[in-house]
Amino acid sequence: MSTESPVALRVNHPEGRPAGRPSPARGFRPSRRLRDNTAAYVLMIGGIFCFALFSWYPMIREVIMSFQKTNFAGETTWVGLANYRHIIGDPSFWGAWRATALFAALALVFGYAVPFVTAVVLNELRHWRGYFRLLVYLPVMIPPAAAAFLWKWFYTPDNSGLFNAVLHAVGLPTSQWLQSPRIALLCLVLFSTWSNMGAAVLVYLASLQGIPGELYDAAEIDGAGLLRRVWHVTVPQTRLILSLMLMLQVVATMQVFLEPLILTGGQSGTTTVVYLIYNYAFSFNNYGSAAALGILLLVVLLGFAGGYLWLSRRPEEAN
Repeated sequence: MSTESPVALRVNHPEGRPAGRPSPARGFRPSRRLRDNTAAYVLMIGGIFCFALFSWYPMIREVIMSFQKTNFAGETTWVGLANYRHIIGDPSFWGAWRATALFAALALVFGYAVPFVTAVVLNELRHWRGYFRLLVYLPVMIPPAAAAFLWKWFYTPDNSGLFNAVLHAVGLPTSQWLQSPRIALLCLVLFSTWSNMGAAVLVYLASLQGIPGELYDAAEIDGAGLLRRVWHVTVPQTRLILSLMLMLQVVATMQVFLEPLILTGGQSGTTTVVYLIYNYAFSFNNYGSAAALGILLLVVLLGFAGGYLWLSRRPEEAN
């Protein structure tokens, strides 16, 4: 019979347990970090799966379709670069690019400058600021299709349209608006600016709120007026946001589709590139040409985004 005390047994045993007692079985125990992050990993895997299914797969499928020809039975045959040669030889191809570029240029004049100026004015207000912000953001909450049909009534060429009724009431000549090739694109830009400026104004307002008030105080002490404060304080302090919104503005306007679809039906020189893609696919049942034109648009947008990143990185490298 052993005369060793339990204390001696625990001391002599390397694991601090009495000798002769078997150690308890140890099963698999995941690490604490793994247990804590399991939910995050599950959500991340689900997000990646959805992104791959609804974003990456359609892009890969579009690239494949651009080299194929699909008939009404759904059978596909490889045609190589025939789809690209077909769309480049189409007379409406260059017209669509011209209309898209002109729309993007006009949108930079109105849709890019107007929201920033509106944000500066709202930031300077001292009373009723919240109500004016709601009024500016209200068009964003209207469904885009409903807003487009509303403006289509505004642009009605006879006196039943709102704009012509106002012009007729004040004795000014009326206009054909959407039926006029000279101003049809401008009408689309005005509607697009009105319906989308609310989100841009909120972004600019958030950026303006981060500018230190001491800079404006110093500018006022130096005798700077509102325009000089905006030019020498506001614009430099929001330069990064302005450049980012510029890139987003160009990318969005190059993909304009809803405005010509509802307001003009592509008439009066308003057939854009995305609207031409829609016609190829659903009017002409030429899915290969539609995919090829989509790839060309993607290449143009990637080139613009790459040029923007290169130009925005140069000042940092110079410093």
